[in-house]
Amino acid sequence: MIRRENGVTRADLINLTGLSRSAIAEAVQDLLSDRLIAEDVLDPGGKGAGRGRPSALLMPAAQGGTVVGIDFDHDHLAVAIADTEGQVLAEQRAAVDVDTEARTALDVASGMVRHLLSQAGLSLTDVRCVAAGIPAALDVRTKRIHSSSVLSGWVGMSPEMELTNRLGRPVTVANDADMGAQGELRFGAARGARDFVYVKASEGIGAGIVLNGATYRGSLGIAGEIGHTRLSDQGAWCRCGNRGCLETVVSTTLVRERMRELRVDISPAATFPLSQAGTHLVVARFVTEMGRTLGRVLADLCNVLNPALIVLGGELGTTGSALVDGVRESINYYAQPAAAQAVDVRSATLGVRSELLGTIAVAAQHALYQ
Repeated sequence: MIRRENGVTRADLINLTGLSRSAIAEAVQDLLSDRLIAEDVLDPGGKGAGRGRPSALLMPAAQGGTVVGIDFDHDHLAVAIADTEGQVLAEQRAAVDVDTEARTALDVASGMVRHLLSQAGLSLTDVRCVAAGIPAALDVRTKRIHSSSVLSGWVGMSPEMELTNRLGRPVTVANDADMGAQGELRFGAARGARDFVYVKASEGIGAGIVLNGATYRGSLGIAGEIGHTRLSDQGAWCRCGNRGCLETVVSTTLVRERMRELRVDISPAATFPLSQAGTHLVVARFVTEMGRTLGRVLADLCNVLNPALIVLGGELGTTGSALVDGVRESINYYAQPAAAQAVDVRSATLGVRSELLGTIAVAAQHALYQ
């Protein structure tokens, strides 16, 4: 169960198994003594930490070896290699037209994996598992991409099969927001949480949903597509074919447009990156208003799912308190009082690396069963 849940406290095990506190304590101590599991102490006051002595997440002990994580975004990709404890050994990013040049993006990713392994004095035979995040919904039955409105160059393709053929290692692929949720769950703001929503807010808006410690993907794998929640029948056209979707009014593209209007330098060499948007008074107001809009959608999600935590990630999530404050305000106003009071809202502590580190966490978890 500790392997399956990928991070549980002793209290979680009592609830999951129905065993007594003393039985769990004895079993956990035996596993610790045999070095089959390890403890990861939670930050005081963090989710799952309680008010007394610090709680600890119980994790499967690392089996040794190397794992690879690949994060495909719309206009770039990132690759990291790490040990099975999640310690990153090497990392690299590259600008690629991922949306339309699928095979080029896959070839570049494969080349980066080999390059980083070589730099670390390793080879593909040392890799126990590869995990990749894709910015599109994957059919959970076929592992293929069907929607032509997102990643048009990938339609009908199985990223898992393509990467397996290129690398010759076990590969697992999932939606990038789900990977982001796993990154924050293992290494970031959601450590110890059992019910939470991770929101990747970038060019588009997607959510990774974790319920009772497990990723919820829905019957086809498209759960969490909150960016296509319709806010108005008369809004701008969305890439999904509808008008007035959330991501037509909340996106990094719109923030950058406003920054250009204000003559804020956002070139690649800028000293004012998007992560500092919250420090500019006018831009911060714009981001806060986006947060209010996003918060209205998340308020409905709070009423339906009653999460304990919402983590705001993606590039827009790096803008800090401006976005969080706007989301918090709308949740307080529109969600049921009990649901609003129950949920904590915070920025992703891993920043734009949530998805990449999530692929590392997933690869390490899958390596336990290889």
